[in-house]
Amino acid sequence: MKQDLGPHGNMENIVFVVCANKIDCTKHRCVDESEGRLWAESKGFLYFETSAQTGEGINEMFQTFYASIVDLCDNGGKRPITNSSASFTKEQADTIRRIRNSKDSWDMLGVKPGASRDEVNKAYRKLAVLLHPDKCVAPGSEDAFKAVVNARTALLKNIK
Repeated sequence: MKQDLGPHGNMENIVFVVCANKIDCTKHRCVDESEGRLWAESKGFLYFETSAQTGEGINEMFQTFYASIVDLCDNGGKRPITNSSASFTKEQADTIRRIRNSKDSWDMLGVKPGASRDEVNKAYRKLAVLLHPDKCVAPGSEDAFKAVVNARTALLKNIK
């Protein structure tokens, strides 16, 4: 994207909006909401779920988009610093993606099959601290945390 902006382009003076369209057609969805939201917010972009057919999300998207442009102008052409763009880390986003794409409980916790009870618990604690819903607001963190809890429970049942 930076290349497309040319030598005078600056990512700080552009408002980006990512719109998931056709949200009324859930069976045709290629990217689920949490994955799209996670990607957009990790880049500092606004994210909206929209439907041209029903009009859902359209007004909210345009109002927020225009308000963001006004804020940009009021701030000397730079995006105002907001807490939402720094609300979660790249490590949290990458970990959520890895958990979503894991093949099994071992892979989810990042331990090798046959790992000891202590290794499973250590890996669990590291992920729990990173993804606990009280500390992490990244989209999908709650589901990832639940998956990690379930993976630990399943693995510990089978370890003597």
